[in-house]
Amino acid sequence: MTTTLAPPAQPAAPAEQEDLAALARRHGLSVSGARPSLPSYVRQLWSRRDFIAAFATARLTAQFSQAKLGQVWQVMTPLLNAAVYYLIFGVIMNAKNGVPDYIPFLMTGIFVWTFTSNTAMAGTRAISGNLGLVRALHFPRASLPISLAIQQLQQLLFSLAALVVMLACFGEFPGWSWLLAVPALFLQALFSTGLALFLARISARTPDVSQLMPFVLRTWMYASGAMFSIQNLAHSGRFPHGVVLALQCNPAAVYIDLMRFALIDSFTAAQLPPHVWALAAGWAVLAFAGGFIWFWKAEETYGRG
Repeated sequence: MTTTLAPPAQPAAPAEQEDLAALARRHGLSVSGARPSLPSYVRQLWSRRDFIAAFATARLTAQFSQAKLGQVWQVMTPLLNAAVYYLIFGVIMNAKNGVPDYIPFLMTGIFVWTFTSNTAMAGTRAISGNLGLVRALHFPRASLPISLAIQQLQQLLFSLAALVVMLACFGEFPGWSWLLAVPALFLQALFSTGLALFLARISARTPDVSQLMPFVLRTWMYASGAMFSIQNLAHSGRFPHGVVLALQCNPAAVYIDLMRFALIDSFTAAQLPPHVWALAAGWAVLAFAGGFIWFWKAEETYGRG
């Protein structure tokens, strides 16, 4: 007896595929996990604002839950960093020479830099560190890096309370100029959130980015004038004008300088780069809009593969 094997099934003809697509549309069916339009995506994020805020607060509460000092480390970490950098840069390398109120200058720089640095690192773990959540539930994935950026902003606000006390110890008391810290922090938060969104997409496909970031951030910190005055560097004449201008326009340096201008009396407008507020706003809008769209374009790929 001869057995005849049935020919393999042929793929559906284009006409059949069109009929199936029309049938799916007629019954309100859509591709699972398909990327929504940008306006729809923004609406979905807004509808989950309570989740974003609650997730950020829960992560902040749990961050130091295993430490005996708990939330005190939110303040102690940047203070200890400032102490180490004062010893290295202020004492050994004499970077305090020519910088009035160097300790407030240094502390403000370290506190502000820590916010951007921690937000960038959190962005690299936004997807890879929450794969269980990403694979189990359907929600706009941008909720994760935005939540982590809000967590870091909450942590910064706790730290700023300690910074205000430390500044008062060195004779820097609240004045009208301190109100400028509000728009400066807002612009920095926009920039840092955009950076977190950008890094979240990259590290979702290339997890090794999170191992490289500490070296990148350390280099960026040294180029941001957190521990030394870029203005003094310009006056030294050791570097070409283009290099000094690039250092001054570095976004991290811009936000650090704006906070110093707001909080420290001896840090005057003459030490700010030209058009500093326009520069700060431009970096914030460019980073947030670019990072958000860049992240949204890969929405359907997160948690797969």
